[in-house]
Amino acid sequence: MGSVKEFCKRKNIVISAKRYGVDALGAMAQGLFCSLLIGTILNTLGTQLGLPFLVTVGGYASAMSGAAMAVAIGYALQAPPLVLFSLVTVGYAANELGSTTLSGGSGAGGPLAVLFIAVIAAELGKAVSKETKIDILVTPLVTILVGVGLSALWAPAIGTAASAVGDFVRWATVLQPFWMGILVSVVIGIALTLPISSAAICAAIGLTGLAGGAAVAGCCANMVGFAVLSFKENRWGGLVSQGLGTSMLQMGNIVKNPRIWLPAILTSAVTGPLATCVFRLEMNDPASAVASGMGTCGMVGPIGVYAGWVNDVATGIKAAITGFDWLGLVLICFVLPAVLTWLFGLFFRKIGWIREGDLTLE
Repeated sequence: MGSVKEFCKRKNIVISAKRYGVDALGAMAQGLFCSLLIGTILNTLGTQLGLPFLVTVGGYASAMSGAAMAVAIGYALQAPPLVLFSLVTVGYAANELGSTTLSGGSGAGGPLAVLFIAVIAAELGKAVSKETKIDILVTPLVTILVGVGLSALWAPAIGTAASAVGDFVRWATVLQPFWMGILVSVVIGIALTLPISSAAICAAIGLTGLAGGAAVAGCCANMVGFAVLSFKENRWGGLVSQGLGTSMLQMGNIVKNPRIWLPAILTSAVTGPLATCVFRLEMNDPASAVASGMGTCGMVGPIGVYAGWVNDVATGIKAAITGFDWLGLVLICFVLPAVLTWLFGLFFRKIGWIREGDLTLE
């Protein structure tokens, strides 16, 4: 046992929840953002502005999502160069095969398959790296054969399971939009602020439709909410970094005083059911469900909702984009998170649960 521990330490193989559930998952979301999400934004802009070049670039970016996710995971696991480069093939295979089901249909498990399989392939690649005199052959062969082999064996099953979970959440949200609106909004909003990836979670289970709209509401409640709630302490820099960046910046302060999270959580519990029951806000981004878990980060959430509208109009599902649609989007993503979180914050400051300096960013 001691020799195994020494070997893992020498190879920088750290088996822990943080390494895989935080570092790898967060990196995967960044890889997905830099490929599929950017591709979706460029494609939408190109389509709306009549610029075919942007549509073409967006298509190239989106096509590389599996490879980008796998390389990002390898980078988070501190994989050596030969392993990192080999993960391009692994990510492509896992994403493609995870996007199908065991019956051959369309699955939603591409990102989840990439996460599991890229982690295993990367760690095994690290284990054999520089252990032979023909490392330039052995390391890529082991990484690619393990990764693609596991993709063929596991990815369709992962795609089937992820689709089943996503289908259940979407079905439950349609059946009980009020309660599920609260649940999805609060849970995904919390995941966004925690050092895990709400975007990766949404992508992994294909969280779209009304459930996706509730997820957008929860993410915006946290991002815009914390940006406004902490404006007194952090001014314009904090407003931009949290409102357009991430509310995860507040995690250090949340650990010190968890009650500073209450205004954003309560706001998400309000905006979630408003999104599902009143405005029927849906996330039907044709590219991916990852936008459901992005909120106002780079404006990806609102852009994803708009891209879904455009796609629904083009396919005949939706007659037109109405003023009520725009009103719901603006209220759910921007106005209500700012106003409600500020009001809840005033109350908690008054009773002493939130004190001066509790929200100051380092």
